[in-house]
Amino acid sequence: MNAKEVQHITSDSLPAELPKMTLEEFLESDLDGYEYIKGELIPMPPTSVEHGYISVNLSSLLHLYVRENQLGRVLSETGFKVGERLLIPDIAFLTTDRFPDDTSKASPVPPDLAIEVISPSDTLLRINEKVFAYFEAGTQLVWVISPVAKTVTVYRSDTEITTLTRNETLSGEDVVKGFSCQVAELFE
Repeated sequence: MNAKEVQHITSDSLPAELPKMTLEEFLESDLDGYEYIKGELIPMPPTSVEHGYISVNLSSLLHLYVRENQLGRVLSETGFKVGERLLIPDIAFLTTDRFPDDTSKASPVPPDLAIEVISPSDTLLRINEKVFAYFEAGTQLVWVISPVAKTVTVYRSDTEITTLTRNETLSGEDVVKGFSCQVAELFE
């Protein structure tokens, strides 16, 4: 598929079988609601109300802290080039010095912190693949929030993994220095 053909595809006109395209073609298209993984478009279905309020609770706390301390930017539902993928974390943090000049497109660099809230449509395999793709691309910290278990799994690397429960404190560690909140706050 060439770039001109890709530009004429809209979400309403997608065929039953999604077209194969390169990452560059996908980045140039104006397709919304998809992640790009290994040459395939992965639909991102709408999230639940529960997913939404957990995301807002955390993004509000994180945004206020980051803004007050001038550490960078907190973004939601933003595309990031992660190796040969385009991923859309629920919430992300980029330090000021890594924030892209061109904000009209997906970020050409992966987030410093990626946050995924597990949706009913997610699979463990898909979440794990995303977490490890973030680390391969240079992301320093990943939080995976489970609405069902009311936990946050903190990935510091592909081998250093901790699960926090409602009574514990979530920390920005060296990535968002000084940030912390009670895990329980995310689910209120």
